[in-house]
Amino acid sequence: MNFQQLRSVRETVRCGFNLTEVAAMLYTSQPGVSRQIRELEEELGVTIFERAGKRLTGLTPPGRTLLPIVERLLQEAGNLRQAGKEFVSRMEGGLSIAATHSQARYALPHAVRDFRSLFPQVTLNLHQGSPKQVAEMLLTGEADIGIATEALAHYPQLVTLPCYRWTHSIVVPPNHPLLHTAGPLTLQELAEHPIITYDRGYTGRSHIDDAFAKEGLSPNVVITAMDADVIKTYVELGMGVGIIASIAIDGDRDNNLRALEARHLFEINVTRLAVRRGNCKRAAIPPLKGLV
Repeated sequence: MNFQQLRSVRETVRCGFNLTEVAAMLYTSQPGVSRQIRELEEELGVTIFERAGKRLTGLTPPGRTLLPIVERLLQEAGNLRQAGKEFVSRMEGGLSIAATHSQARYALPHAVRDFRSLFPQVTLNLHQGSPKQVAEMLLTGEADIGIATEALAHYPQLVTLPCYRWTHSIVVPPNHPLLHTAGPLTLQELAEHPIITYDRGYTGRSHIDDAFAKEGLSPNVVITAMDADVIKTYVELGMGVGIIASIAIDGDRDNNLRALEARHLFEINVTRLAVRRGNCKRAAIPPLKGLV
């Protein structure tokens, strides 16, 4: 048994059983691919692929059982090569981080600065997207580390670690009526105004919706956006009341807005750091200091 045989099996499935494409992917000939598959079948004593004449048409029941093992062996071989490279290059190379806008804009800057001071030879590649896109970048290998609040914990292919807990805040223009309410702000009072907040699936939006639903309220959400900066822009124009992550409030820059505490209104959110399960990353580089 050798890795070329295992690659031939894996790529055959990935290429829809088209051996011409498999040969091109592996830089070999079609008869060479057929030979590798046949020799592996003979060594294992089972038929991996169903055939119609000389064409491969699908996986046999033993083939469906063996395929995950083949993929796992090849992944571990890749991890072994990666580990060897890491011991050679040690503190050099690249690290790709996928994060939502709120994390990249407000949570990561200080951590990235500290990381760069510790590992100046490591190039950081920052990618932004929705929580779902962050998860997909991890699963495809485009990103090494993912940071987001929602969605990441829902993927069994990912290993996630809680980074920190945070709450939402309400932002309004100066002299807004909500600034003059007696006592703590209520959801009923909030629901009397047009709401500007995150798109569904972003930055704790599910906790916002759940809180209103439990009170039997239907808030008038007039604008949604993917990031807090956009939300704050429309709040400054007087188009509604903003509900954003507390970390997105910058006292120096947001001098045209006023913030109201909302931790008593909405459930606490947890930002998670995720990596693809089984993926080997350099042991020499610790997690981003300041996040975990």
